[in-house]
Amino acid sequence: MATKPTESITILSLRKLSLGTAEPQVKEPKTFTVEDAVETIGFGRFHIALFLIMGSTGVVEAMEIMLIAVVSPVIRCEWQLENWQVALVTTILLISFLWGAYFSLLTSFAPSYVWFVFLRTMVGCGVSGHSQGLIIKTEFLPTKYRGYMLPLSQVFWLAGSLLIIGLASVVIPTIGWRWLIRIASIPGIILIMAFKFIPESARFNVSTGNTQAAVATLEHIAKMNRSVMPEGKLVEPVLEKRGRFADLLDAKYLRTTLQIWVIWLGISFAYYGVILASAELLERDLVCGSKADSEVVVTGGDSGESQSPCYCHMFAPSDYRTMIISTIGEIALNPLNILGINFLGRRLSLSITMGCTALFFLLLNICTSSAGLIGFLFMLRALVAANFNTIYIYTAEVYPTTMRALGMGISGSLCRIGAMVAPFISQVLMSASILGALCLFSSVCVVCAISAFTLPIETKGRALQQIK
Repeated sequence: MATKPTESITILSLRKLSLGTAEPQVKEPKTFTVEDAVETIGFGRFHIALFLIMGSTGVVEAMEIMLIAVVSPVIRCEWQLENWQVALVTTILLISFLWGAYFSLLTSFAPSYVWFVFLRTMVGCGVSGHSQGLIIKTEFLPTKYRGYMLPLSQVFWLAGSLLIIGLASVVIPTIGWRWLIRIASIPGIILIMAFKFIPESARFNVSTGNTQAAVATLEHIAKMNRSVMPEGKLVEPVLEKRGRFADLLDAKYLRTTLQIWVIWLGISFAYYGVILASAELLERDLVCGSKADSEVVVTGGDSGESQSPCYCHMFAPSDYRTMIISTIGEIALNPLNILGINFLGRRLSLSITMGCTALFFLLLNICTSSAGLIGFLFMLRALVAANFNTIYIYTAEVYPTTMRALGMGISGSLCRIGAMVAPFISQVLMSASILGALCLFSSVCVVCAISAFTLPIETKGRALQQIK
Protein backbone atom coordinates (compact mmCIF):
# COMPACT_ATOMS: atom_id res chain seq x y z
CA MET A 1 0.00 0.00 0.00
CA ALA A 2 1.32 3.33 -1.03
CA THR A 3 2.14 5.71 1.79
CA LYS A 4 1.55 9.46 1.66
CA PRO A 5 4.78 11.30 1.31
CA THR A 6 5.58 13.41 4.37
CA GLU A 7 6.21 17.09 3.87
CA SER A 8 9.45 18.26 5.31
CA ILE A 9 9.15 20.98 7.97
CA THR A 10 11.18 24.00 7.06
CA ILE A 11 11.66 27.45 8.53
CA LEU A 12 9.51 28.82 5.71
CA SER A 13 6.56 26.58 6.54
CA LEU A 14 6.74 27.49 10.23
CA ARG A 15 6.68 31.18 9.33
CA LYS A 16 3.58 30.66 7.17
CA LEU A 17 1.92 28.79 10.03
CA SER A 18 2.60 31.61 12.46
CA LEU A 19 1.23 34.22 10.08
CA GLY A 20 -1.95 32.25 9.52
CA THR A 21 -2.79 31.94 13.24
CA ALA A 22 -4.12 35.09 14.95
CA GLU A 23 -2.53 35.88 18.29
CA PRO A 24 -5.05 36.13 21.15
CA GLN A 25 -5.59 39.79 22.20
CA VAL A 26 -5.79 40.63 25.89
CA LYS A 27 -8.80 42.88 26.48
CA GLU A 28 -8.25 45.75 28.86
CA PRO A 29 -10.86 45.85 31.63
CA LYS A 30 -13.43 48.61 31.28
CA THR A 31 -13.20 51.48 33.73
CA PHE A 32 -15.23 54.57 34.53
CA THR A 33 -14.94 57.67 36.70
CA VAL A 34 -17.43 59.23 39.10
CA GLU A 35 -18.20 61.85 36.47
CA ASP A 36 -18.99 59.07 33.95
CA ALA A 37 -21.26 57.37 36.48
CA VAL A 38 -23.12 60.57 37.34
CA GLU A 39 -23.71 61.32 33.65
CA THR A 40 -24.75 57.71 32.86
CA ILE A 41 -27.17 57.39 35.78
CA GLY A 42 -28.75 60.71 34.85
CA PHE A 43 -31.37 62.74 36.65
CA GLY A 44 -34.11 61.01 38.62
CA ARG A 45 -35.90 60.43 41.91
CA PHE A 46 -32.72 60.58 44.00
CA HIS A 47 -31.98 64.08 42.77
CA ILE A 48 -35.52 65.23 43.48
CA ALA A 49 -35.28 63.93 47.06
CA LEU A 50 -31.84 65.51 47.46
CA PHE A 51 -33.14 68.77 46.04
CA LEU A 52 -36.01 68.86 48.52
CA ILE A 53 -33.99 67.95 51.63
CA MET A 54 -30.95 70.13 50.98
CA GLY A 55 -33.10 72.91 49.59
CA SER A 56 -34.95 73.01 52.89
CA THR A 57 -31.79 74.36 54.52
CA GLY A 58 -32.52 77.49 52.52
CA VAL A 59 -35.98 77.69 54.10
CA VAL A 60 -34.49 77.57 57.61
CA GLU A 61 -31.72 80.06 56.89
CA ALA A 62 -34.05 82.52 55.16
CA MET A 63 -36.45 82.36 58.11
CA GLU A 64 -33.66 83.20 60.56
CA ILE A 65 -32.42 86.13 58.47
CA MET A 66 -35.87 87.59 57.80
CA LEU A 67 -36.82 87.02 61.42
CA ILE A 68 -34.43 89.79 62.43
CA ALA A 69 -35.97 92.16 59.88
CA VAL A 70 -39.55 91.65 61.11
CA VAL A 71 -38.72 91.54 64.83
CA SER A 72 -36.38 94.56 64.85
CA PRO A 73 -39.13 97.22 65.13
CA VAL A 74 -40.67 95.39 68.09
CA ILE A 75 -37.53 94.86 70.14
CA ARG A 76 -36.36 98.38 69.26
CA CYS A 77 -39.37 99.75 71.09
CA GLU A 78 -39.72 97.14 73.85
CA TRP A 79 -36.10 97.53 74.98
CA GLN A 80 -35.60 101.12 73.71
CA LEU A 81 -32.65 100.27 71.50
CA GLU A 82 -30.37 102.57 69.57
CA ASN A 83 -29.77 101.93 65.87
CA TRP A 84 -26.35 100.40 66.51
CA GLN A 85 -27.81 97.97 69.04
CA VAL A 86 -30.36 96.70 66.53
CA ALA A 87 -27.59 96.35 63.94
CA LEU A 88 -25.45 94.45 66.45
CA VAL A 89 -28.11 91.73 66.81
CA THR A 90 -27.96 91.03 63.08
CA THR A 91 -24.18 91.18 62.97
CA ILE A 92 -23.82 88.77 65.90
CA LEU A 93 -26.17 86.33 64.15
CA LEU A 94 -24.02 86.39 61.02
CA ILE A 95 -20.70 86.06 62.87
CA SER A 96 -21.31 82.49 63.95
CA PHE A 97 -23.79 80.93 61.52
CA LEU A 98 -24.54 74.18 64.65
CA TRP A 99 -26.93 74.69 67.32
CA GLY A 100 -29.38 76.85 65.40
CA ALA A 101 -32.92 75.63 65.86
CA TYR A 102 -32.57 74.90 69.57
CA PHE A 103 -31.09 78.29 70.43
CA SER A 104 -33.63 79.99 68.19
CA LEU A 105 -36.29 78.49 70.44
CA LEU A 106 -34.48 79.71 73.57
CA THR A 107 -34.29 83.22 72.11
CA SER A 108 -38.03 83.56 72.61
CA PHE A 109 -37.45 83.44 76.39
CA ALA A 110 -34.78 86.19 76.38
CA PRO A 111 -35.53 88.49 79.35
CA SER A 112 -33.32 91.33 78.11
CA TYR A 113 -31.38 92.67 75.16
CA VAL A 114 -28.09 91.12 76.38
CA TRP A 115 -29.64 87.65 76.56
CA PHE A 116 -31.25 88.17 73.17
CA VAL A 117 -27.87 88.99 71.59
CA PHE A 118 -26.20 85.98 73.22
CA LEU A 119 -28.84 83.49 72.08
CA ARG A 120 -28.96 84.87 68.55
CA THR A 121 -25.19 84.28 68.46
CA MET A 122 -25.85 80.61 69.11
CA VAL A 123 -28.53 80.57 66.41
CA GLY A 124 -25.97 81.84 63.94
CA CYS A 125 -23.95 78.67 64.40
CA GLY A 126 -26.76 76.61 62.95
CA VAL A 127 -27.87 78.28 59.77
CA SER A 128 -24.90 77.82 57.48
CA GLY A 129 -26.14 74.60 55.85
CA HIS A 130 -27.41 76.28 52.70
CA SER A 131 -23.96 76.60 51.06
CA GLN A 132 -22.99 73.06 52.08
CA GLY A 133 -26.24 71.80 50.60
CA LEU A 134 -25.35 73.46 47.32
CA ILE A 135 -21.98 71.67 47.24
CA ILE A 136 -23.68 68.31 47.73
CA LYS A 137 -26.24 69.00 45.02
CA THR A 138 -23.52 70.17 42.64
CA GLU A 139 -21.50 66.98 43.02
CA PHE A 140 -24.45 64.66 42.38
CA LEU A 141 -26.07 66.54 39.49
CA PRO A 142 -25.25 65.71 35.85
CA THR A 143 -23.49 68.57 34.03
CA LYS A 144 -26.39 69.65 31.85
CA TYR A 145 -28.76 69.95 34.83
CA ARG A 146 -26.54 72.06 37.10
CA GLY A 147 -27.27 75.33 35.33
CA TYR A 148 -31.02 74.70 35.62
CA MET A 149 -31.53 72.99 38.97
CA LEU A 150 -29.19 75.03 41.17
CA PRO A 151 -30.89 78.39 40.47
CA LEU A 152 -34.21 76.76 41.36
CA SER A 153 -32.87 76.32 44.90
CA GLN A 154 -33.83 79.97 45.32
CA VAL A 155 -37.43 78.79 45.56
CA PHE A 156 -36.69 77.40 49.03
CA TRP A 157 -35.11 80.65 50.21
CA LEU A 158 -38.14 82.50 48.87
CA ALA A 159 -40.49 80.09 50.68
CA GLY A 160 -38.68 80.65 53.98
CA SER A 161 -38.77 84.43 53.59
CA LEU A 162 -42.47 84.51 52.69
CA LEU A 163 -43.33 82.08 55.49
CA ILE A 164 -41.74 84.20 58.21
CA ILE A 165 -43.23 87.45 56.88
CA GLY A 166 -46.69 85.87 56.71
CA LEU A 167 -46.34 84.44 60.22
CA ALA A 168 -45.10 87.78 61.54
CA SER A 169 -48.12 89.62 60.16
CA VAL A 170 -50.42 87.28 62.10
CA VAL A 171 -48.44 86.30 65.21
CA ILE A 172 -46.77 89.57 66.29
CA PRO A 173 -49.97 91.65 66.56
CA THR A 174 -51.82 88.86 68.37
CA ILE A 175 -49.59 86.74 70.63
CA GLY A 176 -46.27 88.58 70.31
CA TRP A 177 -42.79 88.26 68.81
CA ARG A 178 -41.64 85.59 71.29
CA TRP A 179 -44.18 83.11 69.93
CA LEU A 180 -43.07 83.98 66.41
CA ILE A 181 -39.53 82.85 67.26
CA ARG A 182 -40.81 79.63 68.85
CA ILE A 183 -42.84 78.75 65.78
CA ALA A 184 -39.95 79.66 63.45
CA SER A 185 -37.64 77.18 65.19
CA ILE A 186 -39.79 74.15 64.28
CA PRO A 187 -38.59 73.67 60.63
CA GLY A 188 -34.94 73.61 61.74
CA ILE A 189 -35.59 70.88 64.30
CA ILE A 190 -37.42 68.76 61.72
CA LEU A 191 -34.68 69.25 59.14
CA ILE A 192 -31.99 67.87 61.47
CA MET A 193 -33.71 64.46 61.36
CA ALA A 194 -33.81 64.46 57.54
CA PHE A 195 -30.04 64.80 57.10
CA LYS A 196 -29.47 61.08 57.81
CA PHE A 197 -30.84 60.27 54.35
CA ILE A 198 -28.08 62.25 52.58
CA PRO A 199 -25.11 60.08 51.43
CA GLU A 200 -21.47 61.14 51.50
CA SER A 201 -20.08 62.58 48.28
CA ALA A 202 -18.85 59.80 45.94
CA ARG A 203 -16.20 62.19 44.60
CA PHE A 204 -14.91 62.81 48.12
CA ASN A 205 -14.80 59.06 48.92
CA VAL A 206 -12.86 58.33 45.75
CA SER A 207 -10.41 61.18 46.33
CA THR A 208 -9.58 59.68 49.75
CA GLY A 209 -9.20 56.12 48.41
CA ASN A 210 -12.53 54.79 49.69
CA THR A 211 -13.65 53.46 46.31
CA GLN A 212 -15.96 50.81 47.79
CA ALA A 213 -18.06 53.43 49.57
CA ALA A 214 -18.20 55.52 46.41
CA VAL A 215 -19.47 52.56 44.38
CA ALA A 216 -22.10 51.79 47.02
CA THR A 217 -23.34 55.39 46.87
CA LEU A 218 -23.50 55.40 43.07
CA GLU A 219 -25.32 52.04 43.03
CA HIS A 220 -27.83 53.41 45.52
CA ILE A 221 -28.45 56.45 43.29
CA ALA A 222 -28.81 54.24 40.19
CA LYS A 223 -31.32 52.02 42.02
CA MET A 224 -33.40 55.00 43.15
CA ASN A 225 -33.34 56.49 39.63
CA ARG A 226 -34.16 53.08 38.09
CA SER A 227 -31.07 53.45 35.96
CA VAL A 228 -27.88 51.45 35.45
CA MET A 229 -24.24 51.91 36.36
CA PRO A 230 -21.57 52.14 33.66
CA GLU A 231 -19.81 48.87 32.87
CA GLY A 232 -16.40 48.27 34.37
CA LYS A 233 -14.52 49.28 37.47
CA LEU A 234 -14.54 52.65 39.19
CA VAL A 235 -11.11 54.18 38.83
CA GLU A 236 -9.90 57.57 39.98
CA PRO A 237 -6.46 58.80 40.98
CA VAL A 238 -6.13 58.51 44.72
CA LEU A 239 -4.81 61.75 46.13
CA GLU A 240 -2.13 61.62 48.75
CA LYS A 241 -3.13 64.96 50.19
CA ARG A 242 -6.35 66.88 50.59
CA GLY A 243 -6.97 70.42 49.50
CA ARG A 244 -5.15 73.07 51.51
CA PHE A 245 -5.65 76.80 51.85
CA ALA A 246 -2.38 77.32 49.97
CA ASP A 247 -3.87 75.47 46.97
CA LEU A 248 -6.44 78.23 46.56
CA LEU A 249 -3.58 80.68 46.16
CA ASP A 250 -1.64 78.46 43.75
CA ALA A 251 -0.58 80.20 40.54
CA LYS A 252 -3.31 78.38 38.58
CA TYR A 253 -6.12 79.64 40.80
CA LEU A 254 -4.69 82.76 42.48
CA ARG A 255 -6.41 85.36 40.34
CA THR A 256 -9.67 83.41 40.22
CA THR A 257 -9.68 82.97 44.00
CA LEU A 258 -9.00 86.62 44.80
CA GLN A 259 -11.69 87.85 42.42
CA ILE A 260 -14.19 85.29 43.73
CA TRP A 261 -13.52 86.53 47.27
CA VAL A 262 -14.21 90.12 46.24
CA ILE A 263 -17.44 89.07 44.54
CA TRP A 264 -18.65 87.00 47.53
CA LEU A 265 -17.97 89.90 49.90
CA GLY A 266 -19.81 92.34 47.69
CA ILE A 267 -22.79 90.13 46.89
CA SER A 268 -23.48 89.27 50.52
CA PHE A 269 -23.01 92.91 51.52
CA ALA A 270 -25.58 93.95 48.91
CA TYR A 271 -27.99 91.06 49.59
CA TYR A 272 -28.30 91.49 53.34
CA GLY A 273 -28.16 95.24 52.86
CA VAL A 274 -31.28 95.09 50.68
CA ILE A 275 -33.17 92.93 53.19
CA LEU A 276 -32.40 95.19 56.13
CA ALA A 277 -32.74 98.43 54.17
CA SER A 278 -36.21 97.35 53.06
CA ALA A 279 -37.31 97.08 56.68
CA GLU A 280 -35.76 100.45 57.54
CA LEU A 281 -37.32 102.22 54.56
CA LEU A 282 -40.75 100.81 55.37
CA GLU A 283 -40.48 101.43 59.10
CA ARG A 284 -39.30 105.05 58.93
CA ASP A 285 -39.71 106.17 55.29
CA LEU A 286 -36.22 107.68 55.17
CA VAL A 287 -36.27 108.70 51.50
CA CYS A 288 -39.22 111.07 51.59
CA GLY A 289 -38.91 111.79 55.31
CA SER A 290 -42.59 111.55 56.15
CA LYS A 291 -41.80 109.99 59.49
CA ALA A 292 -39.69 112.29 61.58
CA ASP A 293 -36.39 111.05 62.84
CA SER A 294 -36.99 112.88 66.06
CA GLU A 295 -39.64 110.56 67.40
CA VAL A 296 -39.04 109.66 71.03
CA VAL A 297 -40.61 107.39 73.53
CA VAL A 298 -41.04 108.47 77.11
CA THR A 299 -40.22 105.62 79.39
CA GLY A 300 -42.09 105.40 82.62
CA GLY A 301 -40.30 105.25 85.91
CA ASP A 302 -40.74 106.37 89.50
CA SER A 303 -38.61 109.48 89.34
CA GLY A 304 -36.14 108.65 86.63
CA GLU A 305 -38.25 109.29 83.56
CA SER A 306 -36.06 109.69 80.53
CA GLN A 307 -36.40 110.04 76.83
CA SER A 308 -34.70 107.58 74.55
CA PRO A 309 -34.55 107.85 70.76
CA CYS A 310 -36.66 104.88 69.73
CA TYR A 311 -38.66 104.59 66.52
CA CYS A 312 -41.85 102.93 67.65
CA HIS A 313 -43.48 102.63 64.28
CA MET A 314 -44.67 99.05 64.08
CA PHE A 315 -45.23 97.41 60.73
CA ALA A 316 -48.73 97.97 59.41
CA PRO A 317 -50.51 95.35 57.26
CA SER A 318 -49.52 97.37 54.18
CA ASP A 319 -45.85 97.15 55.19
CA TYR A 320 -46.04 93.37 55.41
CA ARG A 321 -47.67 93.29 51.97
CA THR A 322 -44.84 95.42 50.59
CA MET A 323 -42.25 93.06 52.08
CA ILE A 324 -44.04 90.05 50.59
CA ILE A 325 -44.21 91.62 47.13
CA SER A 326 -40.54 92.67 47.16
CA THR A 327 -39.50 89.24 48.46
CA ILE A 328 -41.32 87.51 45.59
CA GLY A 329 -38.88 89.40 43.40
CA GLU A 330 -36.22 86.88 44.42
CA ILE A 331 -37.67 84.37 41.99
CA ALA A 332 -38.93 86.83 39.37
CA LEU A 333 -35.69 86.82 37.37
CA ASN A 334 -35.04 83.09 37.78
CA PRO A 335 -36.06 82.21 34.19
CA LEU A 336 -33.84 84.96 32.77
CA ASN A 337 -31.09 84.05 35.22
CA ILE A 338 -31.18 80.41 34.08
CA LEU A 339 -31.07 81.46 30.42
CA GLY A 340 -28.20 83.85 31.07
CA ILE A 341 -26.17 81.30 33.00
CA ASN A 342 -26.57 78.64 30.31
CA PHE A 343 -26.28 80.76 27.17
CA LEU A 344 -24.24 83.85 28.09
CA GLY A 345 -22.05 81.99 30.56
CA ARG A 346 -21.48 82.45 34.27
CA ARG A 347 -19.12 85.44 34.04
CA LEU A 348 -21.07 87.67 31.68
CA SER A 349 -24.40 86.85 33.34
CA LEU A 350 -23.02 87.79 36.76
CA SER A 351 -21.43 91.02 35.56
CA ILE A 352 -24.73 92.15 33.99
CA THR A 353 -26.84 91.45 37.08
CA MET A 354 -24.26 93.11 39.37
CA GLY A 355 -24.26 96.21 37.18
CA CYS A 356 -28.06 96.38 37.28
CA THR A 357 -27.96 95.96 41.07
CA ALA A 358 -25.72 99.02 41.34
CA LEU A 359 -28.17 101.03 39.22
CA PHE A 360 -31.23 100.12 41.30
CA PHE A 361 -29.46 100.99 44.54
CA LEU A 362 -29.05 104.50 43.16
CA LEU A 363 -32.70 104.61 42.07
CA LEU A 364 -33.74 104.04 45.70
CA ASN A 365 -32.59 107.62 46.37
CA ILE A 366 -35.59 108.90 44.43
CA CYS A 367 -38.56 110.03 46.50
CA THR A 368 -41.38 108.21 44.82
CA SER A 369 -44.80 106.76 45.51
CA SER A 370 -45.37 103.61 47.51
CA ALA A 371 -45.79 101.67 44.24
CA GLY A 372 -42.46 103.05 42.98
CA LEU A 373 -40.66 102.02 46.17
CA ILE A 374 -42.17 98.54 45.93
CA GLY A 375 -41.01 98.30 42.31
CA PHE A 376 -37.44 99.29 43.15
CA LEU A 377 -37.26 96.87 46.07
CA PHE A 378 -38.80 94.13 43.93
CA MET A 379 -36.12 94.52 41.25
CA LEU A 380 -33.32 94.77 43.82
CA ARG A 381 -34.37 91.54 45.52
CA ALA A 382 -34.59 89.84 42.12
CA LEU A 383 -31.11 91.01 41.11
CA VAL A 384 -29.32 90.21 44.37
CA ALA A 385 -30.87 86.73 44.35
CA ALA A 386 -29.66 86.20 40.78
CA ASN A 387 -26.18 87.30 41.84
CA PHE A 388 -26.10 84.71 44.60
CA ASN A 389 -27.34 81.96 42.28
CA THR A 390 -24.60 82.60 39.76
CA ILE A 391 -21.66 82.93 42.15
CA TYR A 392 -22.75 79.77 44.01
CA ILE A 393 -22.72 77.80 40.77
CA TYR A 394 -19.48 79.31 39.52
CA THR A 395 -17.55 78.70 42.76
CA ALA A 396 -18.75 75.08 43.00
CA GLU A 397 -17.72 74.42 39.39
CA VAL A 398 -14.40 76.22 39.14
CA TYR A 399 -12.52 74.27 41.84
CA PRO A 400 -11.61 70.54 41.65
CA THR A 401 -13.12 68.08 44.12
CA THR A 402 -10.22 68.23 46.56
CA MET A 403 -10.56 72.00 46.82
CA ARG A 404 -14.29 72.49 46.26
CA ALA A 405 -15.48 72.28 49.87
CA LEU A 406 -12.53 74.39 51.00
CA GLY A 407 -13.15 76.99 48.32
CA MET A 408 -16.85 77.18 49.13
CA GLY A 409 -16.11 77.28 52.86
CA ILE A 410 -13.65 80.17 52.61
CA SER A 411 -15.98 82.01 50.27
CA GLY A 412 -18.86 81.44 52.69
CA SER A 413 -16.77 82.89 55.52
CA LEU A 414 -16.06 86.00 53.48
CA CYS A 415 -19.75 86.12 52.66
CA ARG A 416 -20.45 86.38 56.40
CA ILE A 417 -17.98 89.26 56.71
CA GLY A 418 -19.83 91.18 54.03
CA ALA A 419 -23.12 90.38 55.74
CA MET A 420 -21.77 91.49 59.13
CA VAL A 421 -20.97 94.94 57.80
CA ALA A 422 -24.32 95.39 56.04
CA PRO A 423 -26.45 96.03 59.20
CA PHE A 424 -24.31 99.01 60.22
CA ILE A 425 -24.81 100.53 56.78
CA SER A 426 -28.52 99.71 56.43
CA GLN A 427 -29.55 100.40 60.02
CA VAL A 428 -27.03 103.00 61.23
CA LEU A 429 -25.46 104.93 58.34
CA MET A 430 -28.73 105.03 56.42
CA SER A 431 -30.37 106.88 59.30
CA ALA A 432 -27.70 109.57 59.06
CA SER A 433 -27.31 109.73 55.28
CA ILE A 434 -29.45 107.62 52.99
CA LEU A 435 -27.57 108.96 49.95
CA GLY A 436 -24.21 107.93 51.41
CA ALA A 437 -25.45 104.45 52.34
CA LEU A 438 -27.04 103.69 48.97
CA CYS A 439 -24.06 105.08 47.02
CA LEU A 440 -21.77 102.83 49.07
CA PHE A 441 -23.88 99.77 48.20
CA SER A 442 -23.87 100.81 44.53
CA SER A 443 -20.10 101.32 44.42
CA VAL A 444 -19.43 97.88 45.86
CA CYS A 445 -21.70 96.32 43.22
CA VAL A 446 -19.78 98.11 40.42
CA VAL A 447 -16.51 96.65 41.72
CA CYS A 448 -18.09 93.17 41.78
CA ALA A 449 -19.40 93.59 38.22
CA ILE A 450 -15.89 94.39 36.97
CA SER A 451 -14.42 91.45 38.91
CA ALA A 452 -17.03 89.08 37.45
CA PHE A 453 -16.44 90.25 33.89
CA THR A 454 -12.67 89.72 34.18
CA LEU A 455 -12.73 86.26 35.81
CA PRO A 456 -10.13 84.13 33.98
CA ILE A 457 -12.09 80.84 33.86
CA GLU A 458 -15.54 80.24 32.33
CA THR A 459 -17.24 77.11 33.69
CA LYS A 460 -20.26 76.89 31.37
CA GLY A 461 -20.54 73.28 30.11
CA ARG A 462 -17.37 72.30 31.97
CA ALA A 463 -17.27 68.93 33.76
CA LEU A 464 -16.37 68.98 37.45
CA GLN A 465 -12.64 68.51 37.91
CA GLN A 466 -11.43 65.71 40.19
CA ILE A 467 -7.85 66.82 40.76
CA LYS A 468 -5.95 70.08 40.57
